[in-house]
Amino acid sequence: MRTRAAVLCGAALVVAGTLTAAPAQAAPATKPTWKKCGTTGSPTLQCASVEVPLDHANPAGRKITLALSRVPHTAKTYQGPLLVNPGGPGGSGLTLAGFVASALPKAVAAQYDVIGFDPRGVGRSTPALNCVPGYFKPVRPDSSPGTAAREQAGLARVKAFAAACGKKYAGILPYMDTVSNARDLESIRQALGARRINYLGYSYGTYLGAVYAKLFPERVRRLVLDSIVNPTGVWYDDNLGQDYAFDDRHRALMAWIAKYDSTYGLGTDPEKVTAKWYAMRAALAKKPAGGRVGASELEDTFMPGGYFDGYWPHLAEAFAAYVNHKNAKPLVKAYDTFAAVGTSGENNYSVYAAVQCRDAPWPRDWDRWRRDNWAVHTKAPFMVWNNAWYNAPCAFWPTAPLKPLNIANGKLPPALLFQATNDAATPYEGGVMTHRLLAGSSLVVEEGGGNHGVTLSGNACLDKHLSAYLSDGKVPRGVRGVDAVCPKTPDPKPQAAKKAARSSRGSALHGLLGFHG
Repeated sequence: MRTRAAVLCGAALVVAGTLTAAPAQAAPATKPTWKKCGTTGSPTLQCASVEVPLDHANPAGRKITLALSRVPHTAKTYQGPLLVNPGGPGGSGLTLAGFVASALPKAVAAQYDVIGFDPRGVGRSTPALNCVPGYFKPVRPDSSPGTAAREQAGLARVKAFAAACGKKYAGILPYMDTVSNARDLESIRQALGARRINYLGYSYGTYLGAVYAKLFPERVRRLVLDSIVNPTGVWYDDNLGQDYAFDDRHRALMAWIAKYDSTYGLGTDPEKVTAKWYAMRAALAKKPAGGRVGASELEDTFMPGGYFDGYWPHLAEAFAAYVNHKNAKPLVKAYDTFAAVGTSGENNYSVYAAVQCRDAPWPRDWDRWRRDNWAVHTKAPFMVWNNAWYNAPCAFWPTAPLKPLNIANGKLPPALLFQATNDAATPYEGGVMTHRLLAGSSLVVEEGGGNHGVTLSGNACLDKHLSAYLSDGKVPRGVRGVDAVCPKTPDPKPQAAKKAARSSRGSALHGLLGFHG
């Protein structure tokens, strides 16, 4: 996150999708039966499902179902399926297919079958997980365990969640992991009858794509990774790294609010605006707004501002109304808009926990969690304990962890990587590390950008590189570890912010990507 992009010099181009030898024929798979499921925004959308083994080591055993969506190609030139994933783990990708097909230039999208999918356990795939319905019902305990009683309450809560998951899904949890998800992608490829696949993954979807590429390099035609997980830190260290980066983005929001004091009336000094935010948090811990927004819910509400600055005007308005006018209604509305968790969110979180807790070892000693998180809190307090409790079921998870896969890969065609320097959810170091590990890859950096998920979000420079790559496989080549640098998307302005946020492509994308990875 704190590393900055080098200036691009001497750019050249190489071509992806032309370097791999023909892979061996895959085992036959049942083709999906596509049915119309179009929407107003995606009138040509089709839906289907495929069966895959729960345990890929036992293909004749129990089967589960994956839900698929497709926007079919319309051009004479056909470049194969483009599988898209919004991240998570736990994010539904069915709607993302329609978004990507409509956001890409028509001439580019027309050459692909854009394929969305709900990963195992998610959404319309079956079985779909929901470990503890109502787990995020407000008002939750204050995330900051400032007293022994609050810490014990938090521990009891996460232990109960882990135990409930283990009891309810004992036969499923051993197979909820990224490697199994990657093998599901291979099953989808077989079912589609494609020799190779193209792939676009955001956030956690970058790690999924890198793991797939490691397992099946000969099946990768083009690989796009946007807002990149650091594969060397999954998942405990990565989450601690997020805490520093989210604190920086929260401070950027406070500075933006101070810049527009004439609109929000919270002062011109960012430090004093920040102090008012923490005073608001303390007040809500004692008396939740509308009986629904306590300290933890306030953090939930402002966390999306670290993912996408298009939300800043909404958050600033709610902040100002509460502080300046003792009006909590905008704050409750903001919570309902950005943070309230319904049934689909409970499903997303259950899968998130199941995959991350299974994927890699986590400390089982709570003293380690306490020590590490308080150490971060002294420097970056904004969301440390909120994030810690979100992941804390992994300290008590009932299934043994796997060893993370080393995604280093020298067998791929050139992959195209996108990373914003100030991304909070997947800090900048993740893009740099993955660029090093994927030989021949190209890294495009949004200098000064802080949003998470940067392509197809309104930055014409980034989208130009994406379109060129998907059109003919061309990637830029630069020096000093960075292959191209794009200026960041401008910060939002308060004027007409609500209308702009509702209509912007960035808002649409971030509504699909969700939060927490």
